[in-house]
Amino acid sequence: MPSSAQNVPVPKPAPKARDGGVQLSAQGAPRTTGTTSQAPPNPVIPDPHRNVPASIFSSFDANQKAQAAKVSSYLSSLQTLVGNFVQVGPDGSKTKGDFYIQKPGKVRFEYDDPTPIAIIADGSSLAVRDRKLATQDIYPLSQTPLRFLLSDRIDLMKDTNVVNVTADDVFISVTIEEKQALIGTSRLMLMIGTKDGQLKQWTVTDPQGYDTTVAVYNLDTSKKVDPNLFKIDFTNYPTSPG
Repeated sequence: MPSSAQNVPVPKPAPKARDGGVQLSAQGAPRTTGTTSQAPPNPVIPDPHRNVPASIFSSFDANQKAQAAKVSSYLSSLQTLVGNFVQVGPDGSKTKGDFYIQKPGKVRFEYDDPTPIAIIADGSSLAVRDRKLATQDIYPLSQTPLRFLLSDRIDLMKDTNVVNVTADDVFISVTIEEKQALIGTSRLMLMIGTKDGQLKQWTVTDPQGYDTTVAVYNLDTSKKVDPNLFKIDFTNYPTSPG
């Protein structure tokens, strides 16, 4: 039986099995007000054999730079975001849940039963909590791809290592690559709706090349978020050894 923590958006140095990384992706039309609930979307799974070429800023054409600027402007405009998500792990397993974002730096992902996992970022640290085991692993938020989503303001072309920008009638996709000495190379692919300009999904690729995709829907940018959702509990959930 795979580990319950198989789907966590934190690159790990050496996962024990194929399900060693977690990622978040989003898809489905967002809403800013109203109570109409949408059906869960089917996440768009990237081709696992895709080759993402390493590029430098000057290699992007004017259209690609404009698309990246559009995504940067959208991400910078968000302050709060609440909704539902569907996650597809590296082994193809699907999990669902709710998420809450309060920028800068705060997020909570609550997975539906029977998955006992919650992911909480308090602005500086990110905790992966397992209710069943009553444990949690702590990571610096600065070492996780989620920080790009949680930055107060961001210019992707200046603040990150963008290696690919594509656009079609459905999605604008921006891929960010990170190289860390102790962890290895990981990637984050953000996908924004071409027509509505809203976050649809993201895919995190861990250093071993395994993808975790998270699609989001029923988005609400006006909902007030309880600040207690982003508090990491070090009493009831002692930190597991790294």
